[in-house]
Amino acid sequence: MPRRRLIWQLYPAYLVVVVVSIAAAVVYIDHAVRGVFLQQRVASLKARAALIAGRLPQPFPRAAGAELDALVRRLDEEAGARVTLIAPDGVVLSDSEKTPPLDNHAHRPEVVAALAGEVGLVERYSDTMRMEMHYCARPVLDDGRIVGVLRVALPTADVSDALAAIRLRLEVGALAMAALAAAMGIAIFSRVVARPLAQIRASASAFTAGNLTSVIPDQRAEEFGGLSDAVNTMARQLHDQIRTITQQSNEQRAVLASMIEGVVAIDSQERILSLNAAAATFLGVEPARVIGRPIREIVRNTQLQRFVARTLAGSDPVEGDLVLPAEGEDRYLQAHGTVLRDPAGAGIGALVVLNDVTRLRRLENIRRDFVANVSHELRTPVTAIKGSIETLREGAMDDPARAEQFLAILARQADRLNAIIEDLLRLSRIEQENERAEVELAPHRLRDVLQSALSDCQAQAAEREINLRLTCPPDLLARVNAPLLEQAVVNLLDNAIKYSDPGASVDLNALADEREVRIEVRDTGSGIPAEHLPRIFERFYRVDKARSRRLGGTGLGLAIVKHIAQAHRGSISVASTVGKGSVFTLHLPLLTTEERGGK
Repeated sequence: MPRRRLIWQLYPAYLVVVVVSIAAAVVYIDHAVRGVFLQQRVASLKARAALIAGRLPQPFPRAAGAELDALVRRLDEEAGARVTLIAPDGVVLSDSEKTPPLDNHAHRPEVVAALAGEVGLVERYSDTMRMEMHYCARPVLDDGRIVGVLRVALPTADVSDALAAIRLRLEVGALAMAALAAAMGIAIFSRVVARPLAQIRASASAFTAGNLTSVIPDQRAEEFGGLSDAVNTMARQLHDQIRTITQQSNEQRAVLASMIEGVVAIDSQERILSLNAAAATFLGVEPARVIGRPIREIVRNTQLQRFVARTLAGSDPVEGDLVLPAEGEDRYLQAHGTVLRDPAGAGIGALVVLNDVTRLRRLENIRRDFVANVSHELRTPVTAIKGSIETLREGAMDDPARAEQFLAILARQADRLNAIIEDLLRLSRIEQENERAEVELAPHRLRDVLQSALSDCQAQAAEREINLRLTCPPDLLARVNAPLLEQAVVNLLDNAIKYSDPGASVDLNALADEREVRIEVRDTGSGIPAEHLPRIFERFYRVDKARSRRLGGTGLGLAIVKHIAQAHRGSISVASTVGKGSVFTLHLPLLTTEERGGK
């Protein structure tokens, strides 16, 4: 059903009431005026009849005659009314309008009343005059007896004409009043009804648009005032509730967004209801594009799909491990699932919490590799030492030449064990000092530290005919621990010298930009394959194990460099191309403004 404005529902009823009221008033006034006119006509007829009765001849004529007709006509002219004289038997003696003989009037109502001694007043149609007439008949007395009847008559047309003119004016006035009332009604309804409703509607529209601070103006009408007060109160309560809900929602979103655990809410149809940024990162999706879509369409992983199905099917919390393939390295997740329930306790979905344990798995792998590598590194010299001792016991001690050979092996392997233990102790000490923040850092000139490291490696480089070159501004400062930084540079130079061909060059460069200080060790050696680069800073990790052991490395040098860089609040990076060489870069923070000024 089409809607109509309230004013057009109330206004027609108002118009009907106004029109009916005005019509009733017009009818009443018309009736009252007609009554007044009739009263005046009756009074006029009575007065004229009384006046004419005093002018009648005495005694009352008993027969018609010319003189009587002349008198009646004269009285008609003087009174302005039709005059008729009637005998007691109803015979018309004379009439100012018609010349007798006329019909006997004994049975005319007004004549009957007059013959009965009363004044007869009648309004009826006159057969003689062919019109409606008002009649007033009164008895003519002589010594107390009725000797005749005097009748005075006036046509009703003049009264009808006057009433018609008055009725026309009443109708015109009524129409004017109805039009005025209609116009005033529109104005009144617009002001009293439409305008308050429009204000309430405008404020309600503002409420629906989210502007709950809008207020409906105070209304003078009690009904609209009560409605506006109720709506304003509702808006204030909604504003407070929405603000509370929004605050809680923002807090929940902030908590979820700040969580490193991935959180995914799923309905009973396995459609995603919500997920936080961590879960989107784990699953490799965009939150805005996956809401409302089945998780099996978003993540093509059977382990996750089975886990979700198992969570929805059960009532107890579920745990499991998931592996999500990713570029470069698989992502390992520990999943916890529980059923989502409504206030009535019915299951409506599932909540899955994902913990990224990839780093833990990597650390576990590194730990296992470390244990395996350190065992292998220690087993080799121990086996050699044990074999040499057994050989000496079996008689080699009696042969000076052979005894000297095996003693040299014992010494070399003991030195190797000592180097491994020293590196392990050094690495452990650096880690502990770094964790306890015991590594003392102070502004130093890098050129002095680098020159000292270069001097330590000069003999080894000369033995392999390697040319060492240093490039460093003399005024370049950095906040460092000089002995530790020198050891890190020595380790890098040692590797560069070992893996460079004779006659090659190794460059040691230091420079600074707006973000950091960089120390580079650049060689033109064999280079490192790309698949080994992420792990070369692990303990005992070797790219070429046979060559590394042959060159006397312990497998801990780069791990020591990494931890020294971390102790300086910096980092180590590597870029290498097989057959072209490698560039190891130590990244150190810049000096603060106070340190630069103090220096």
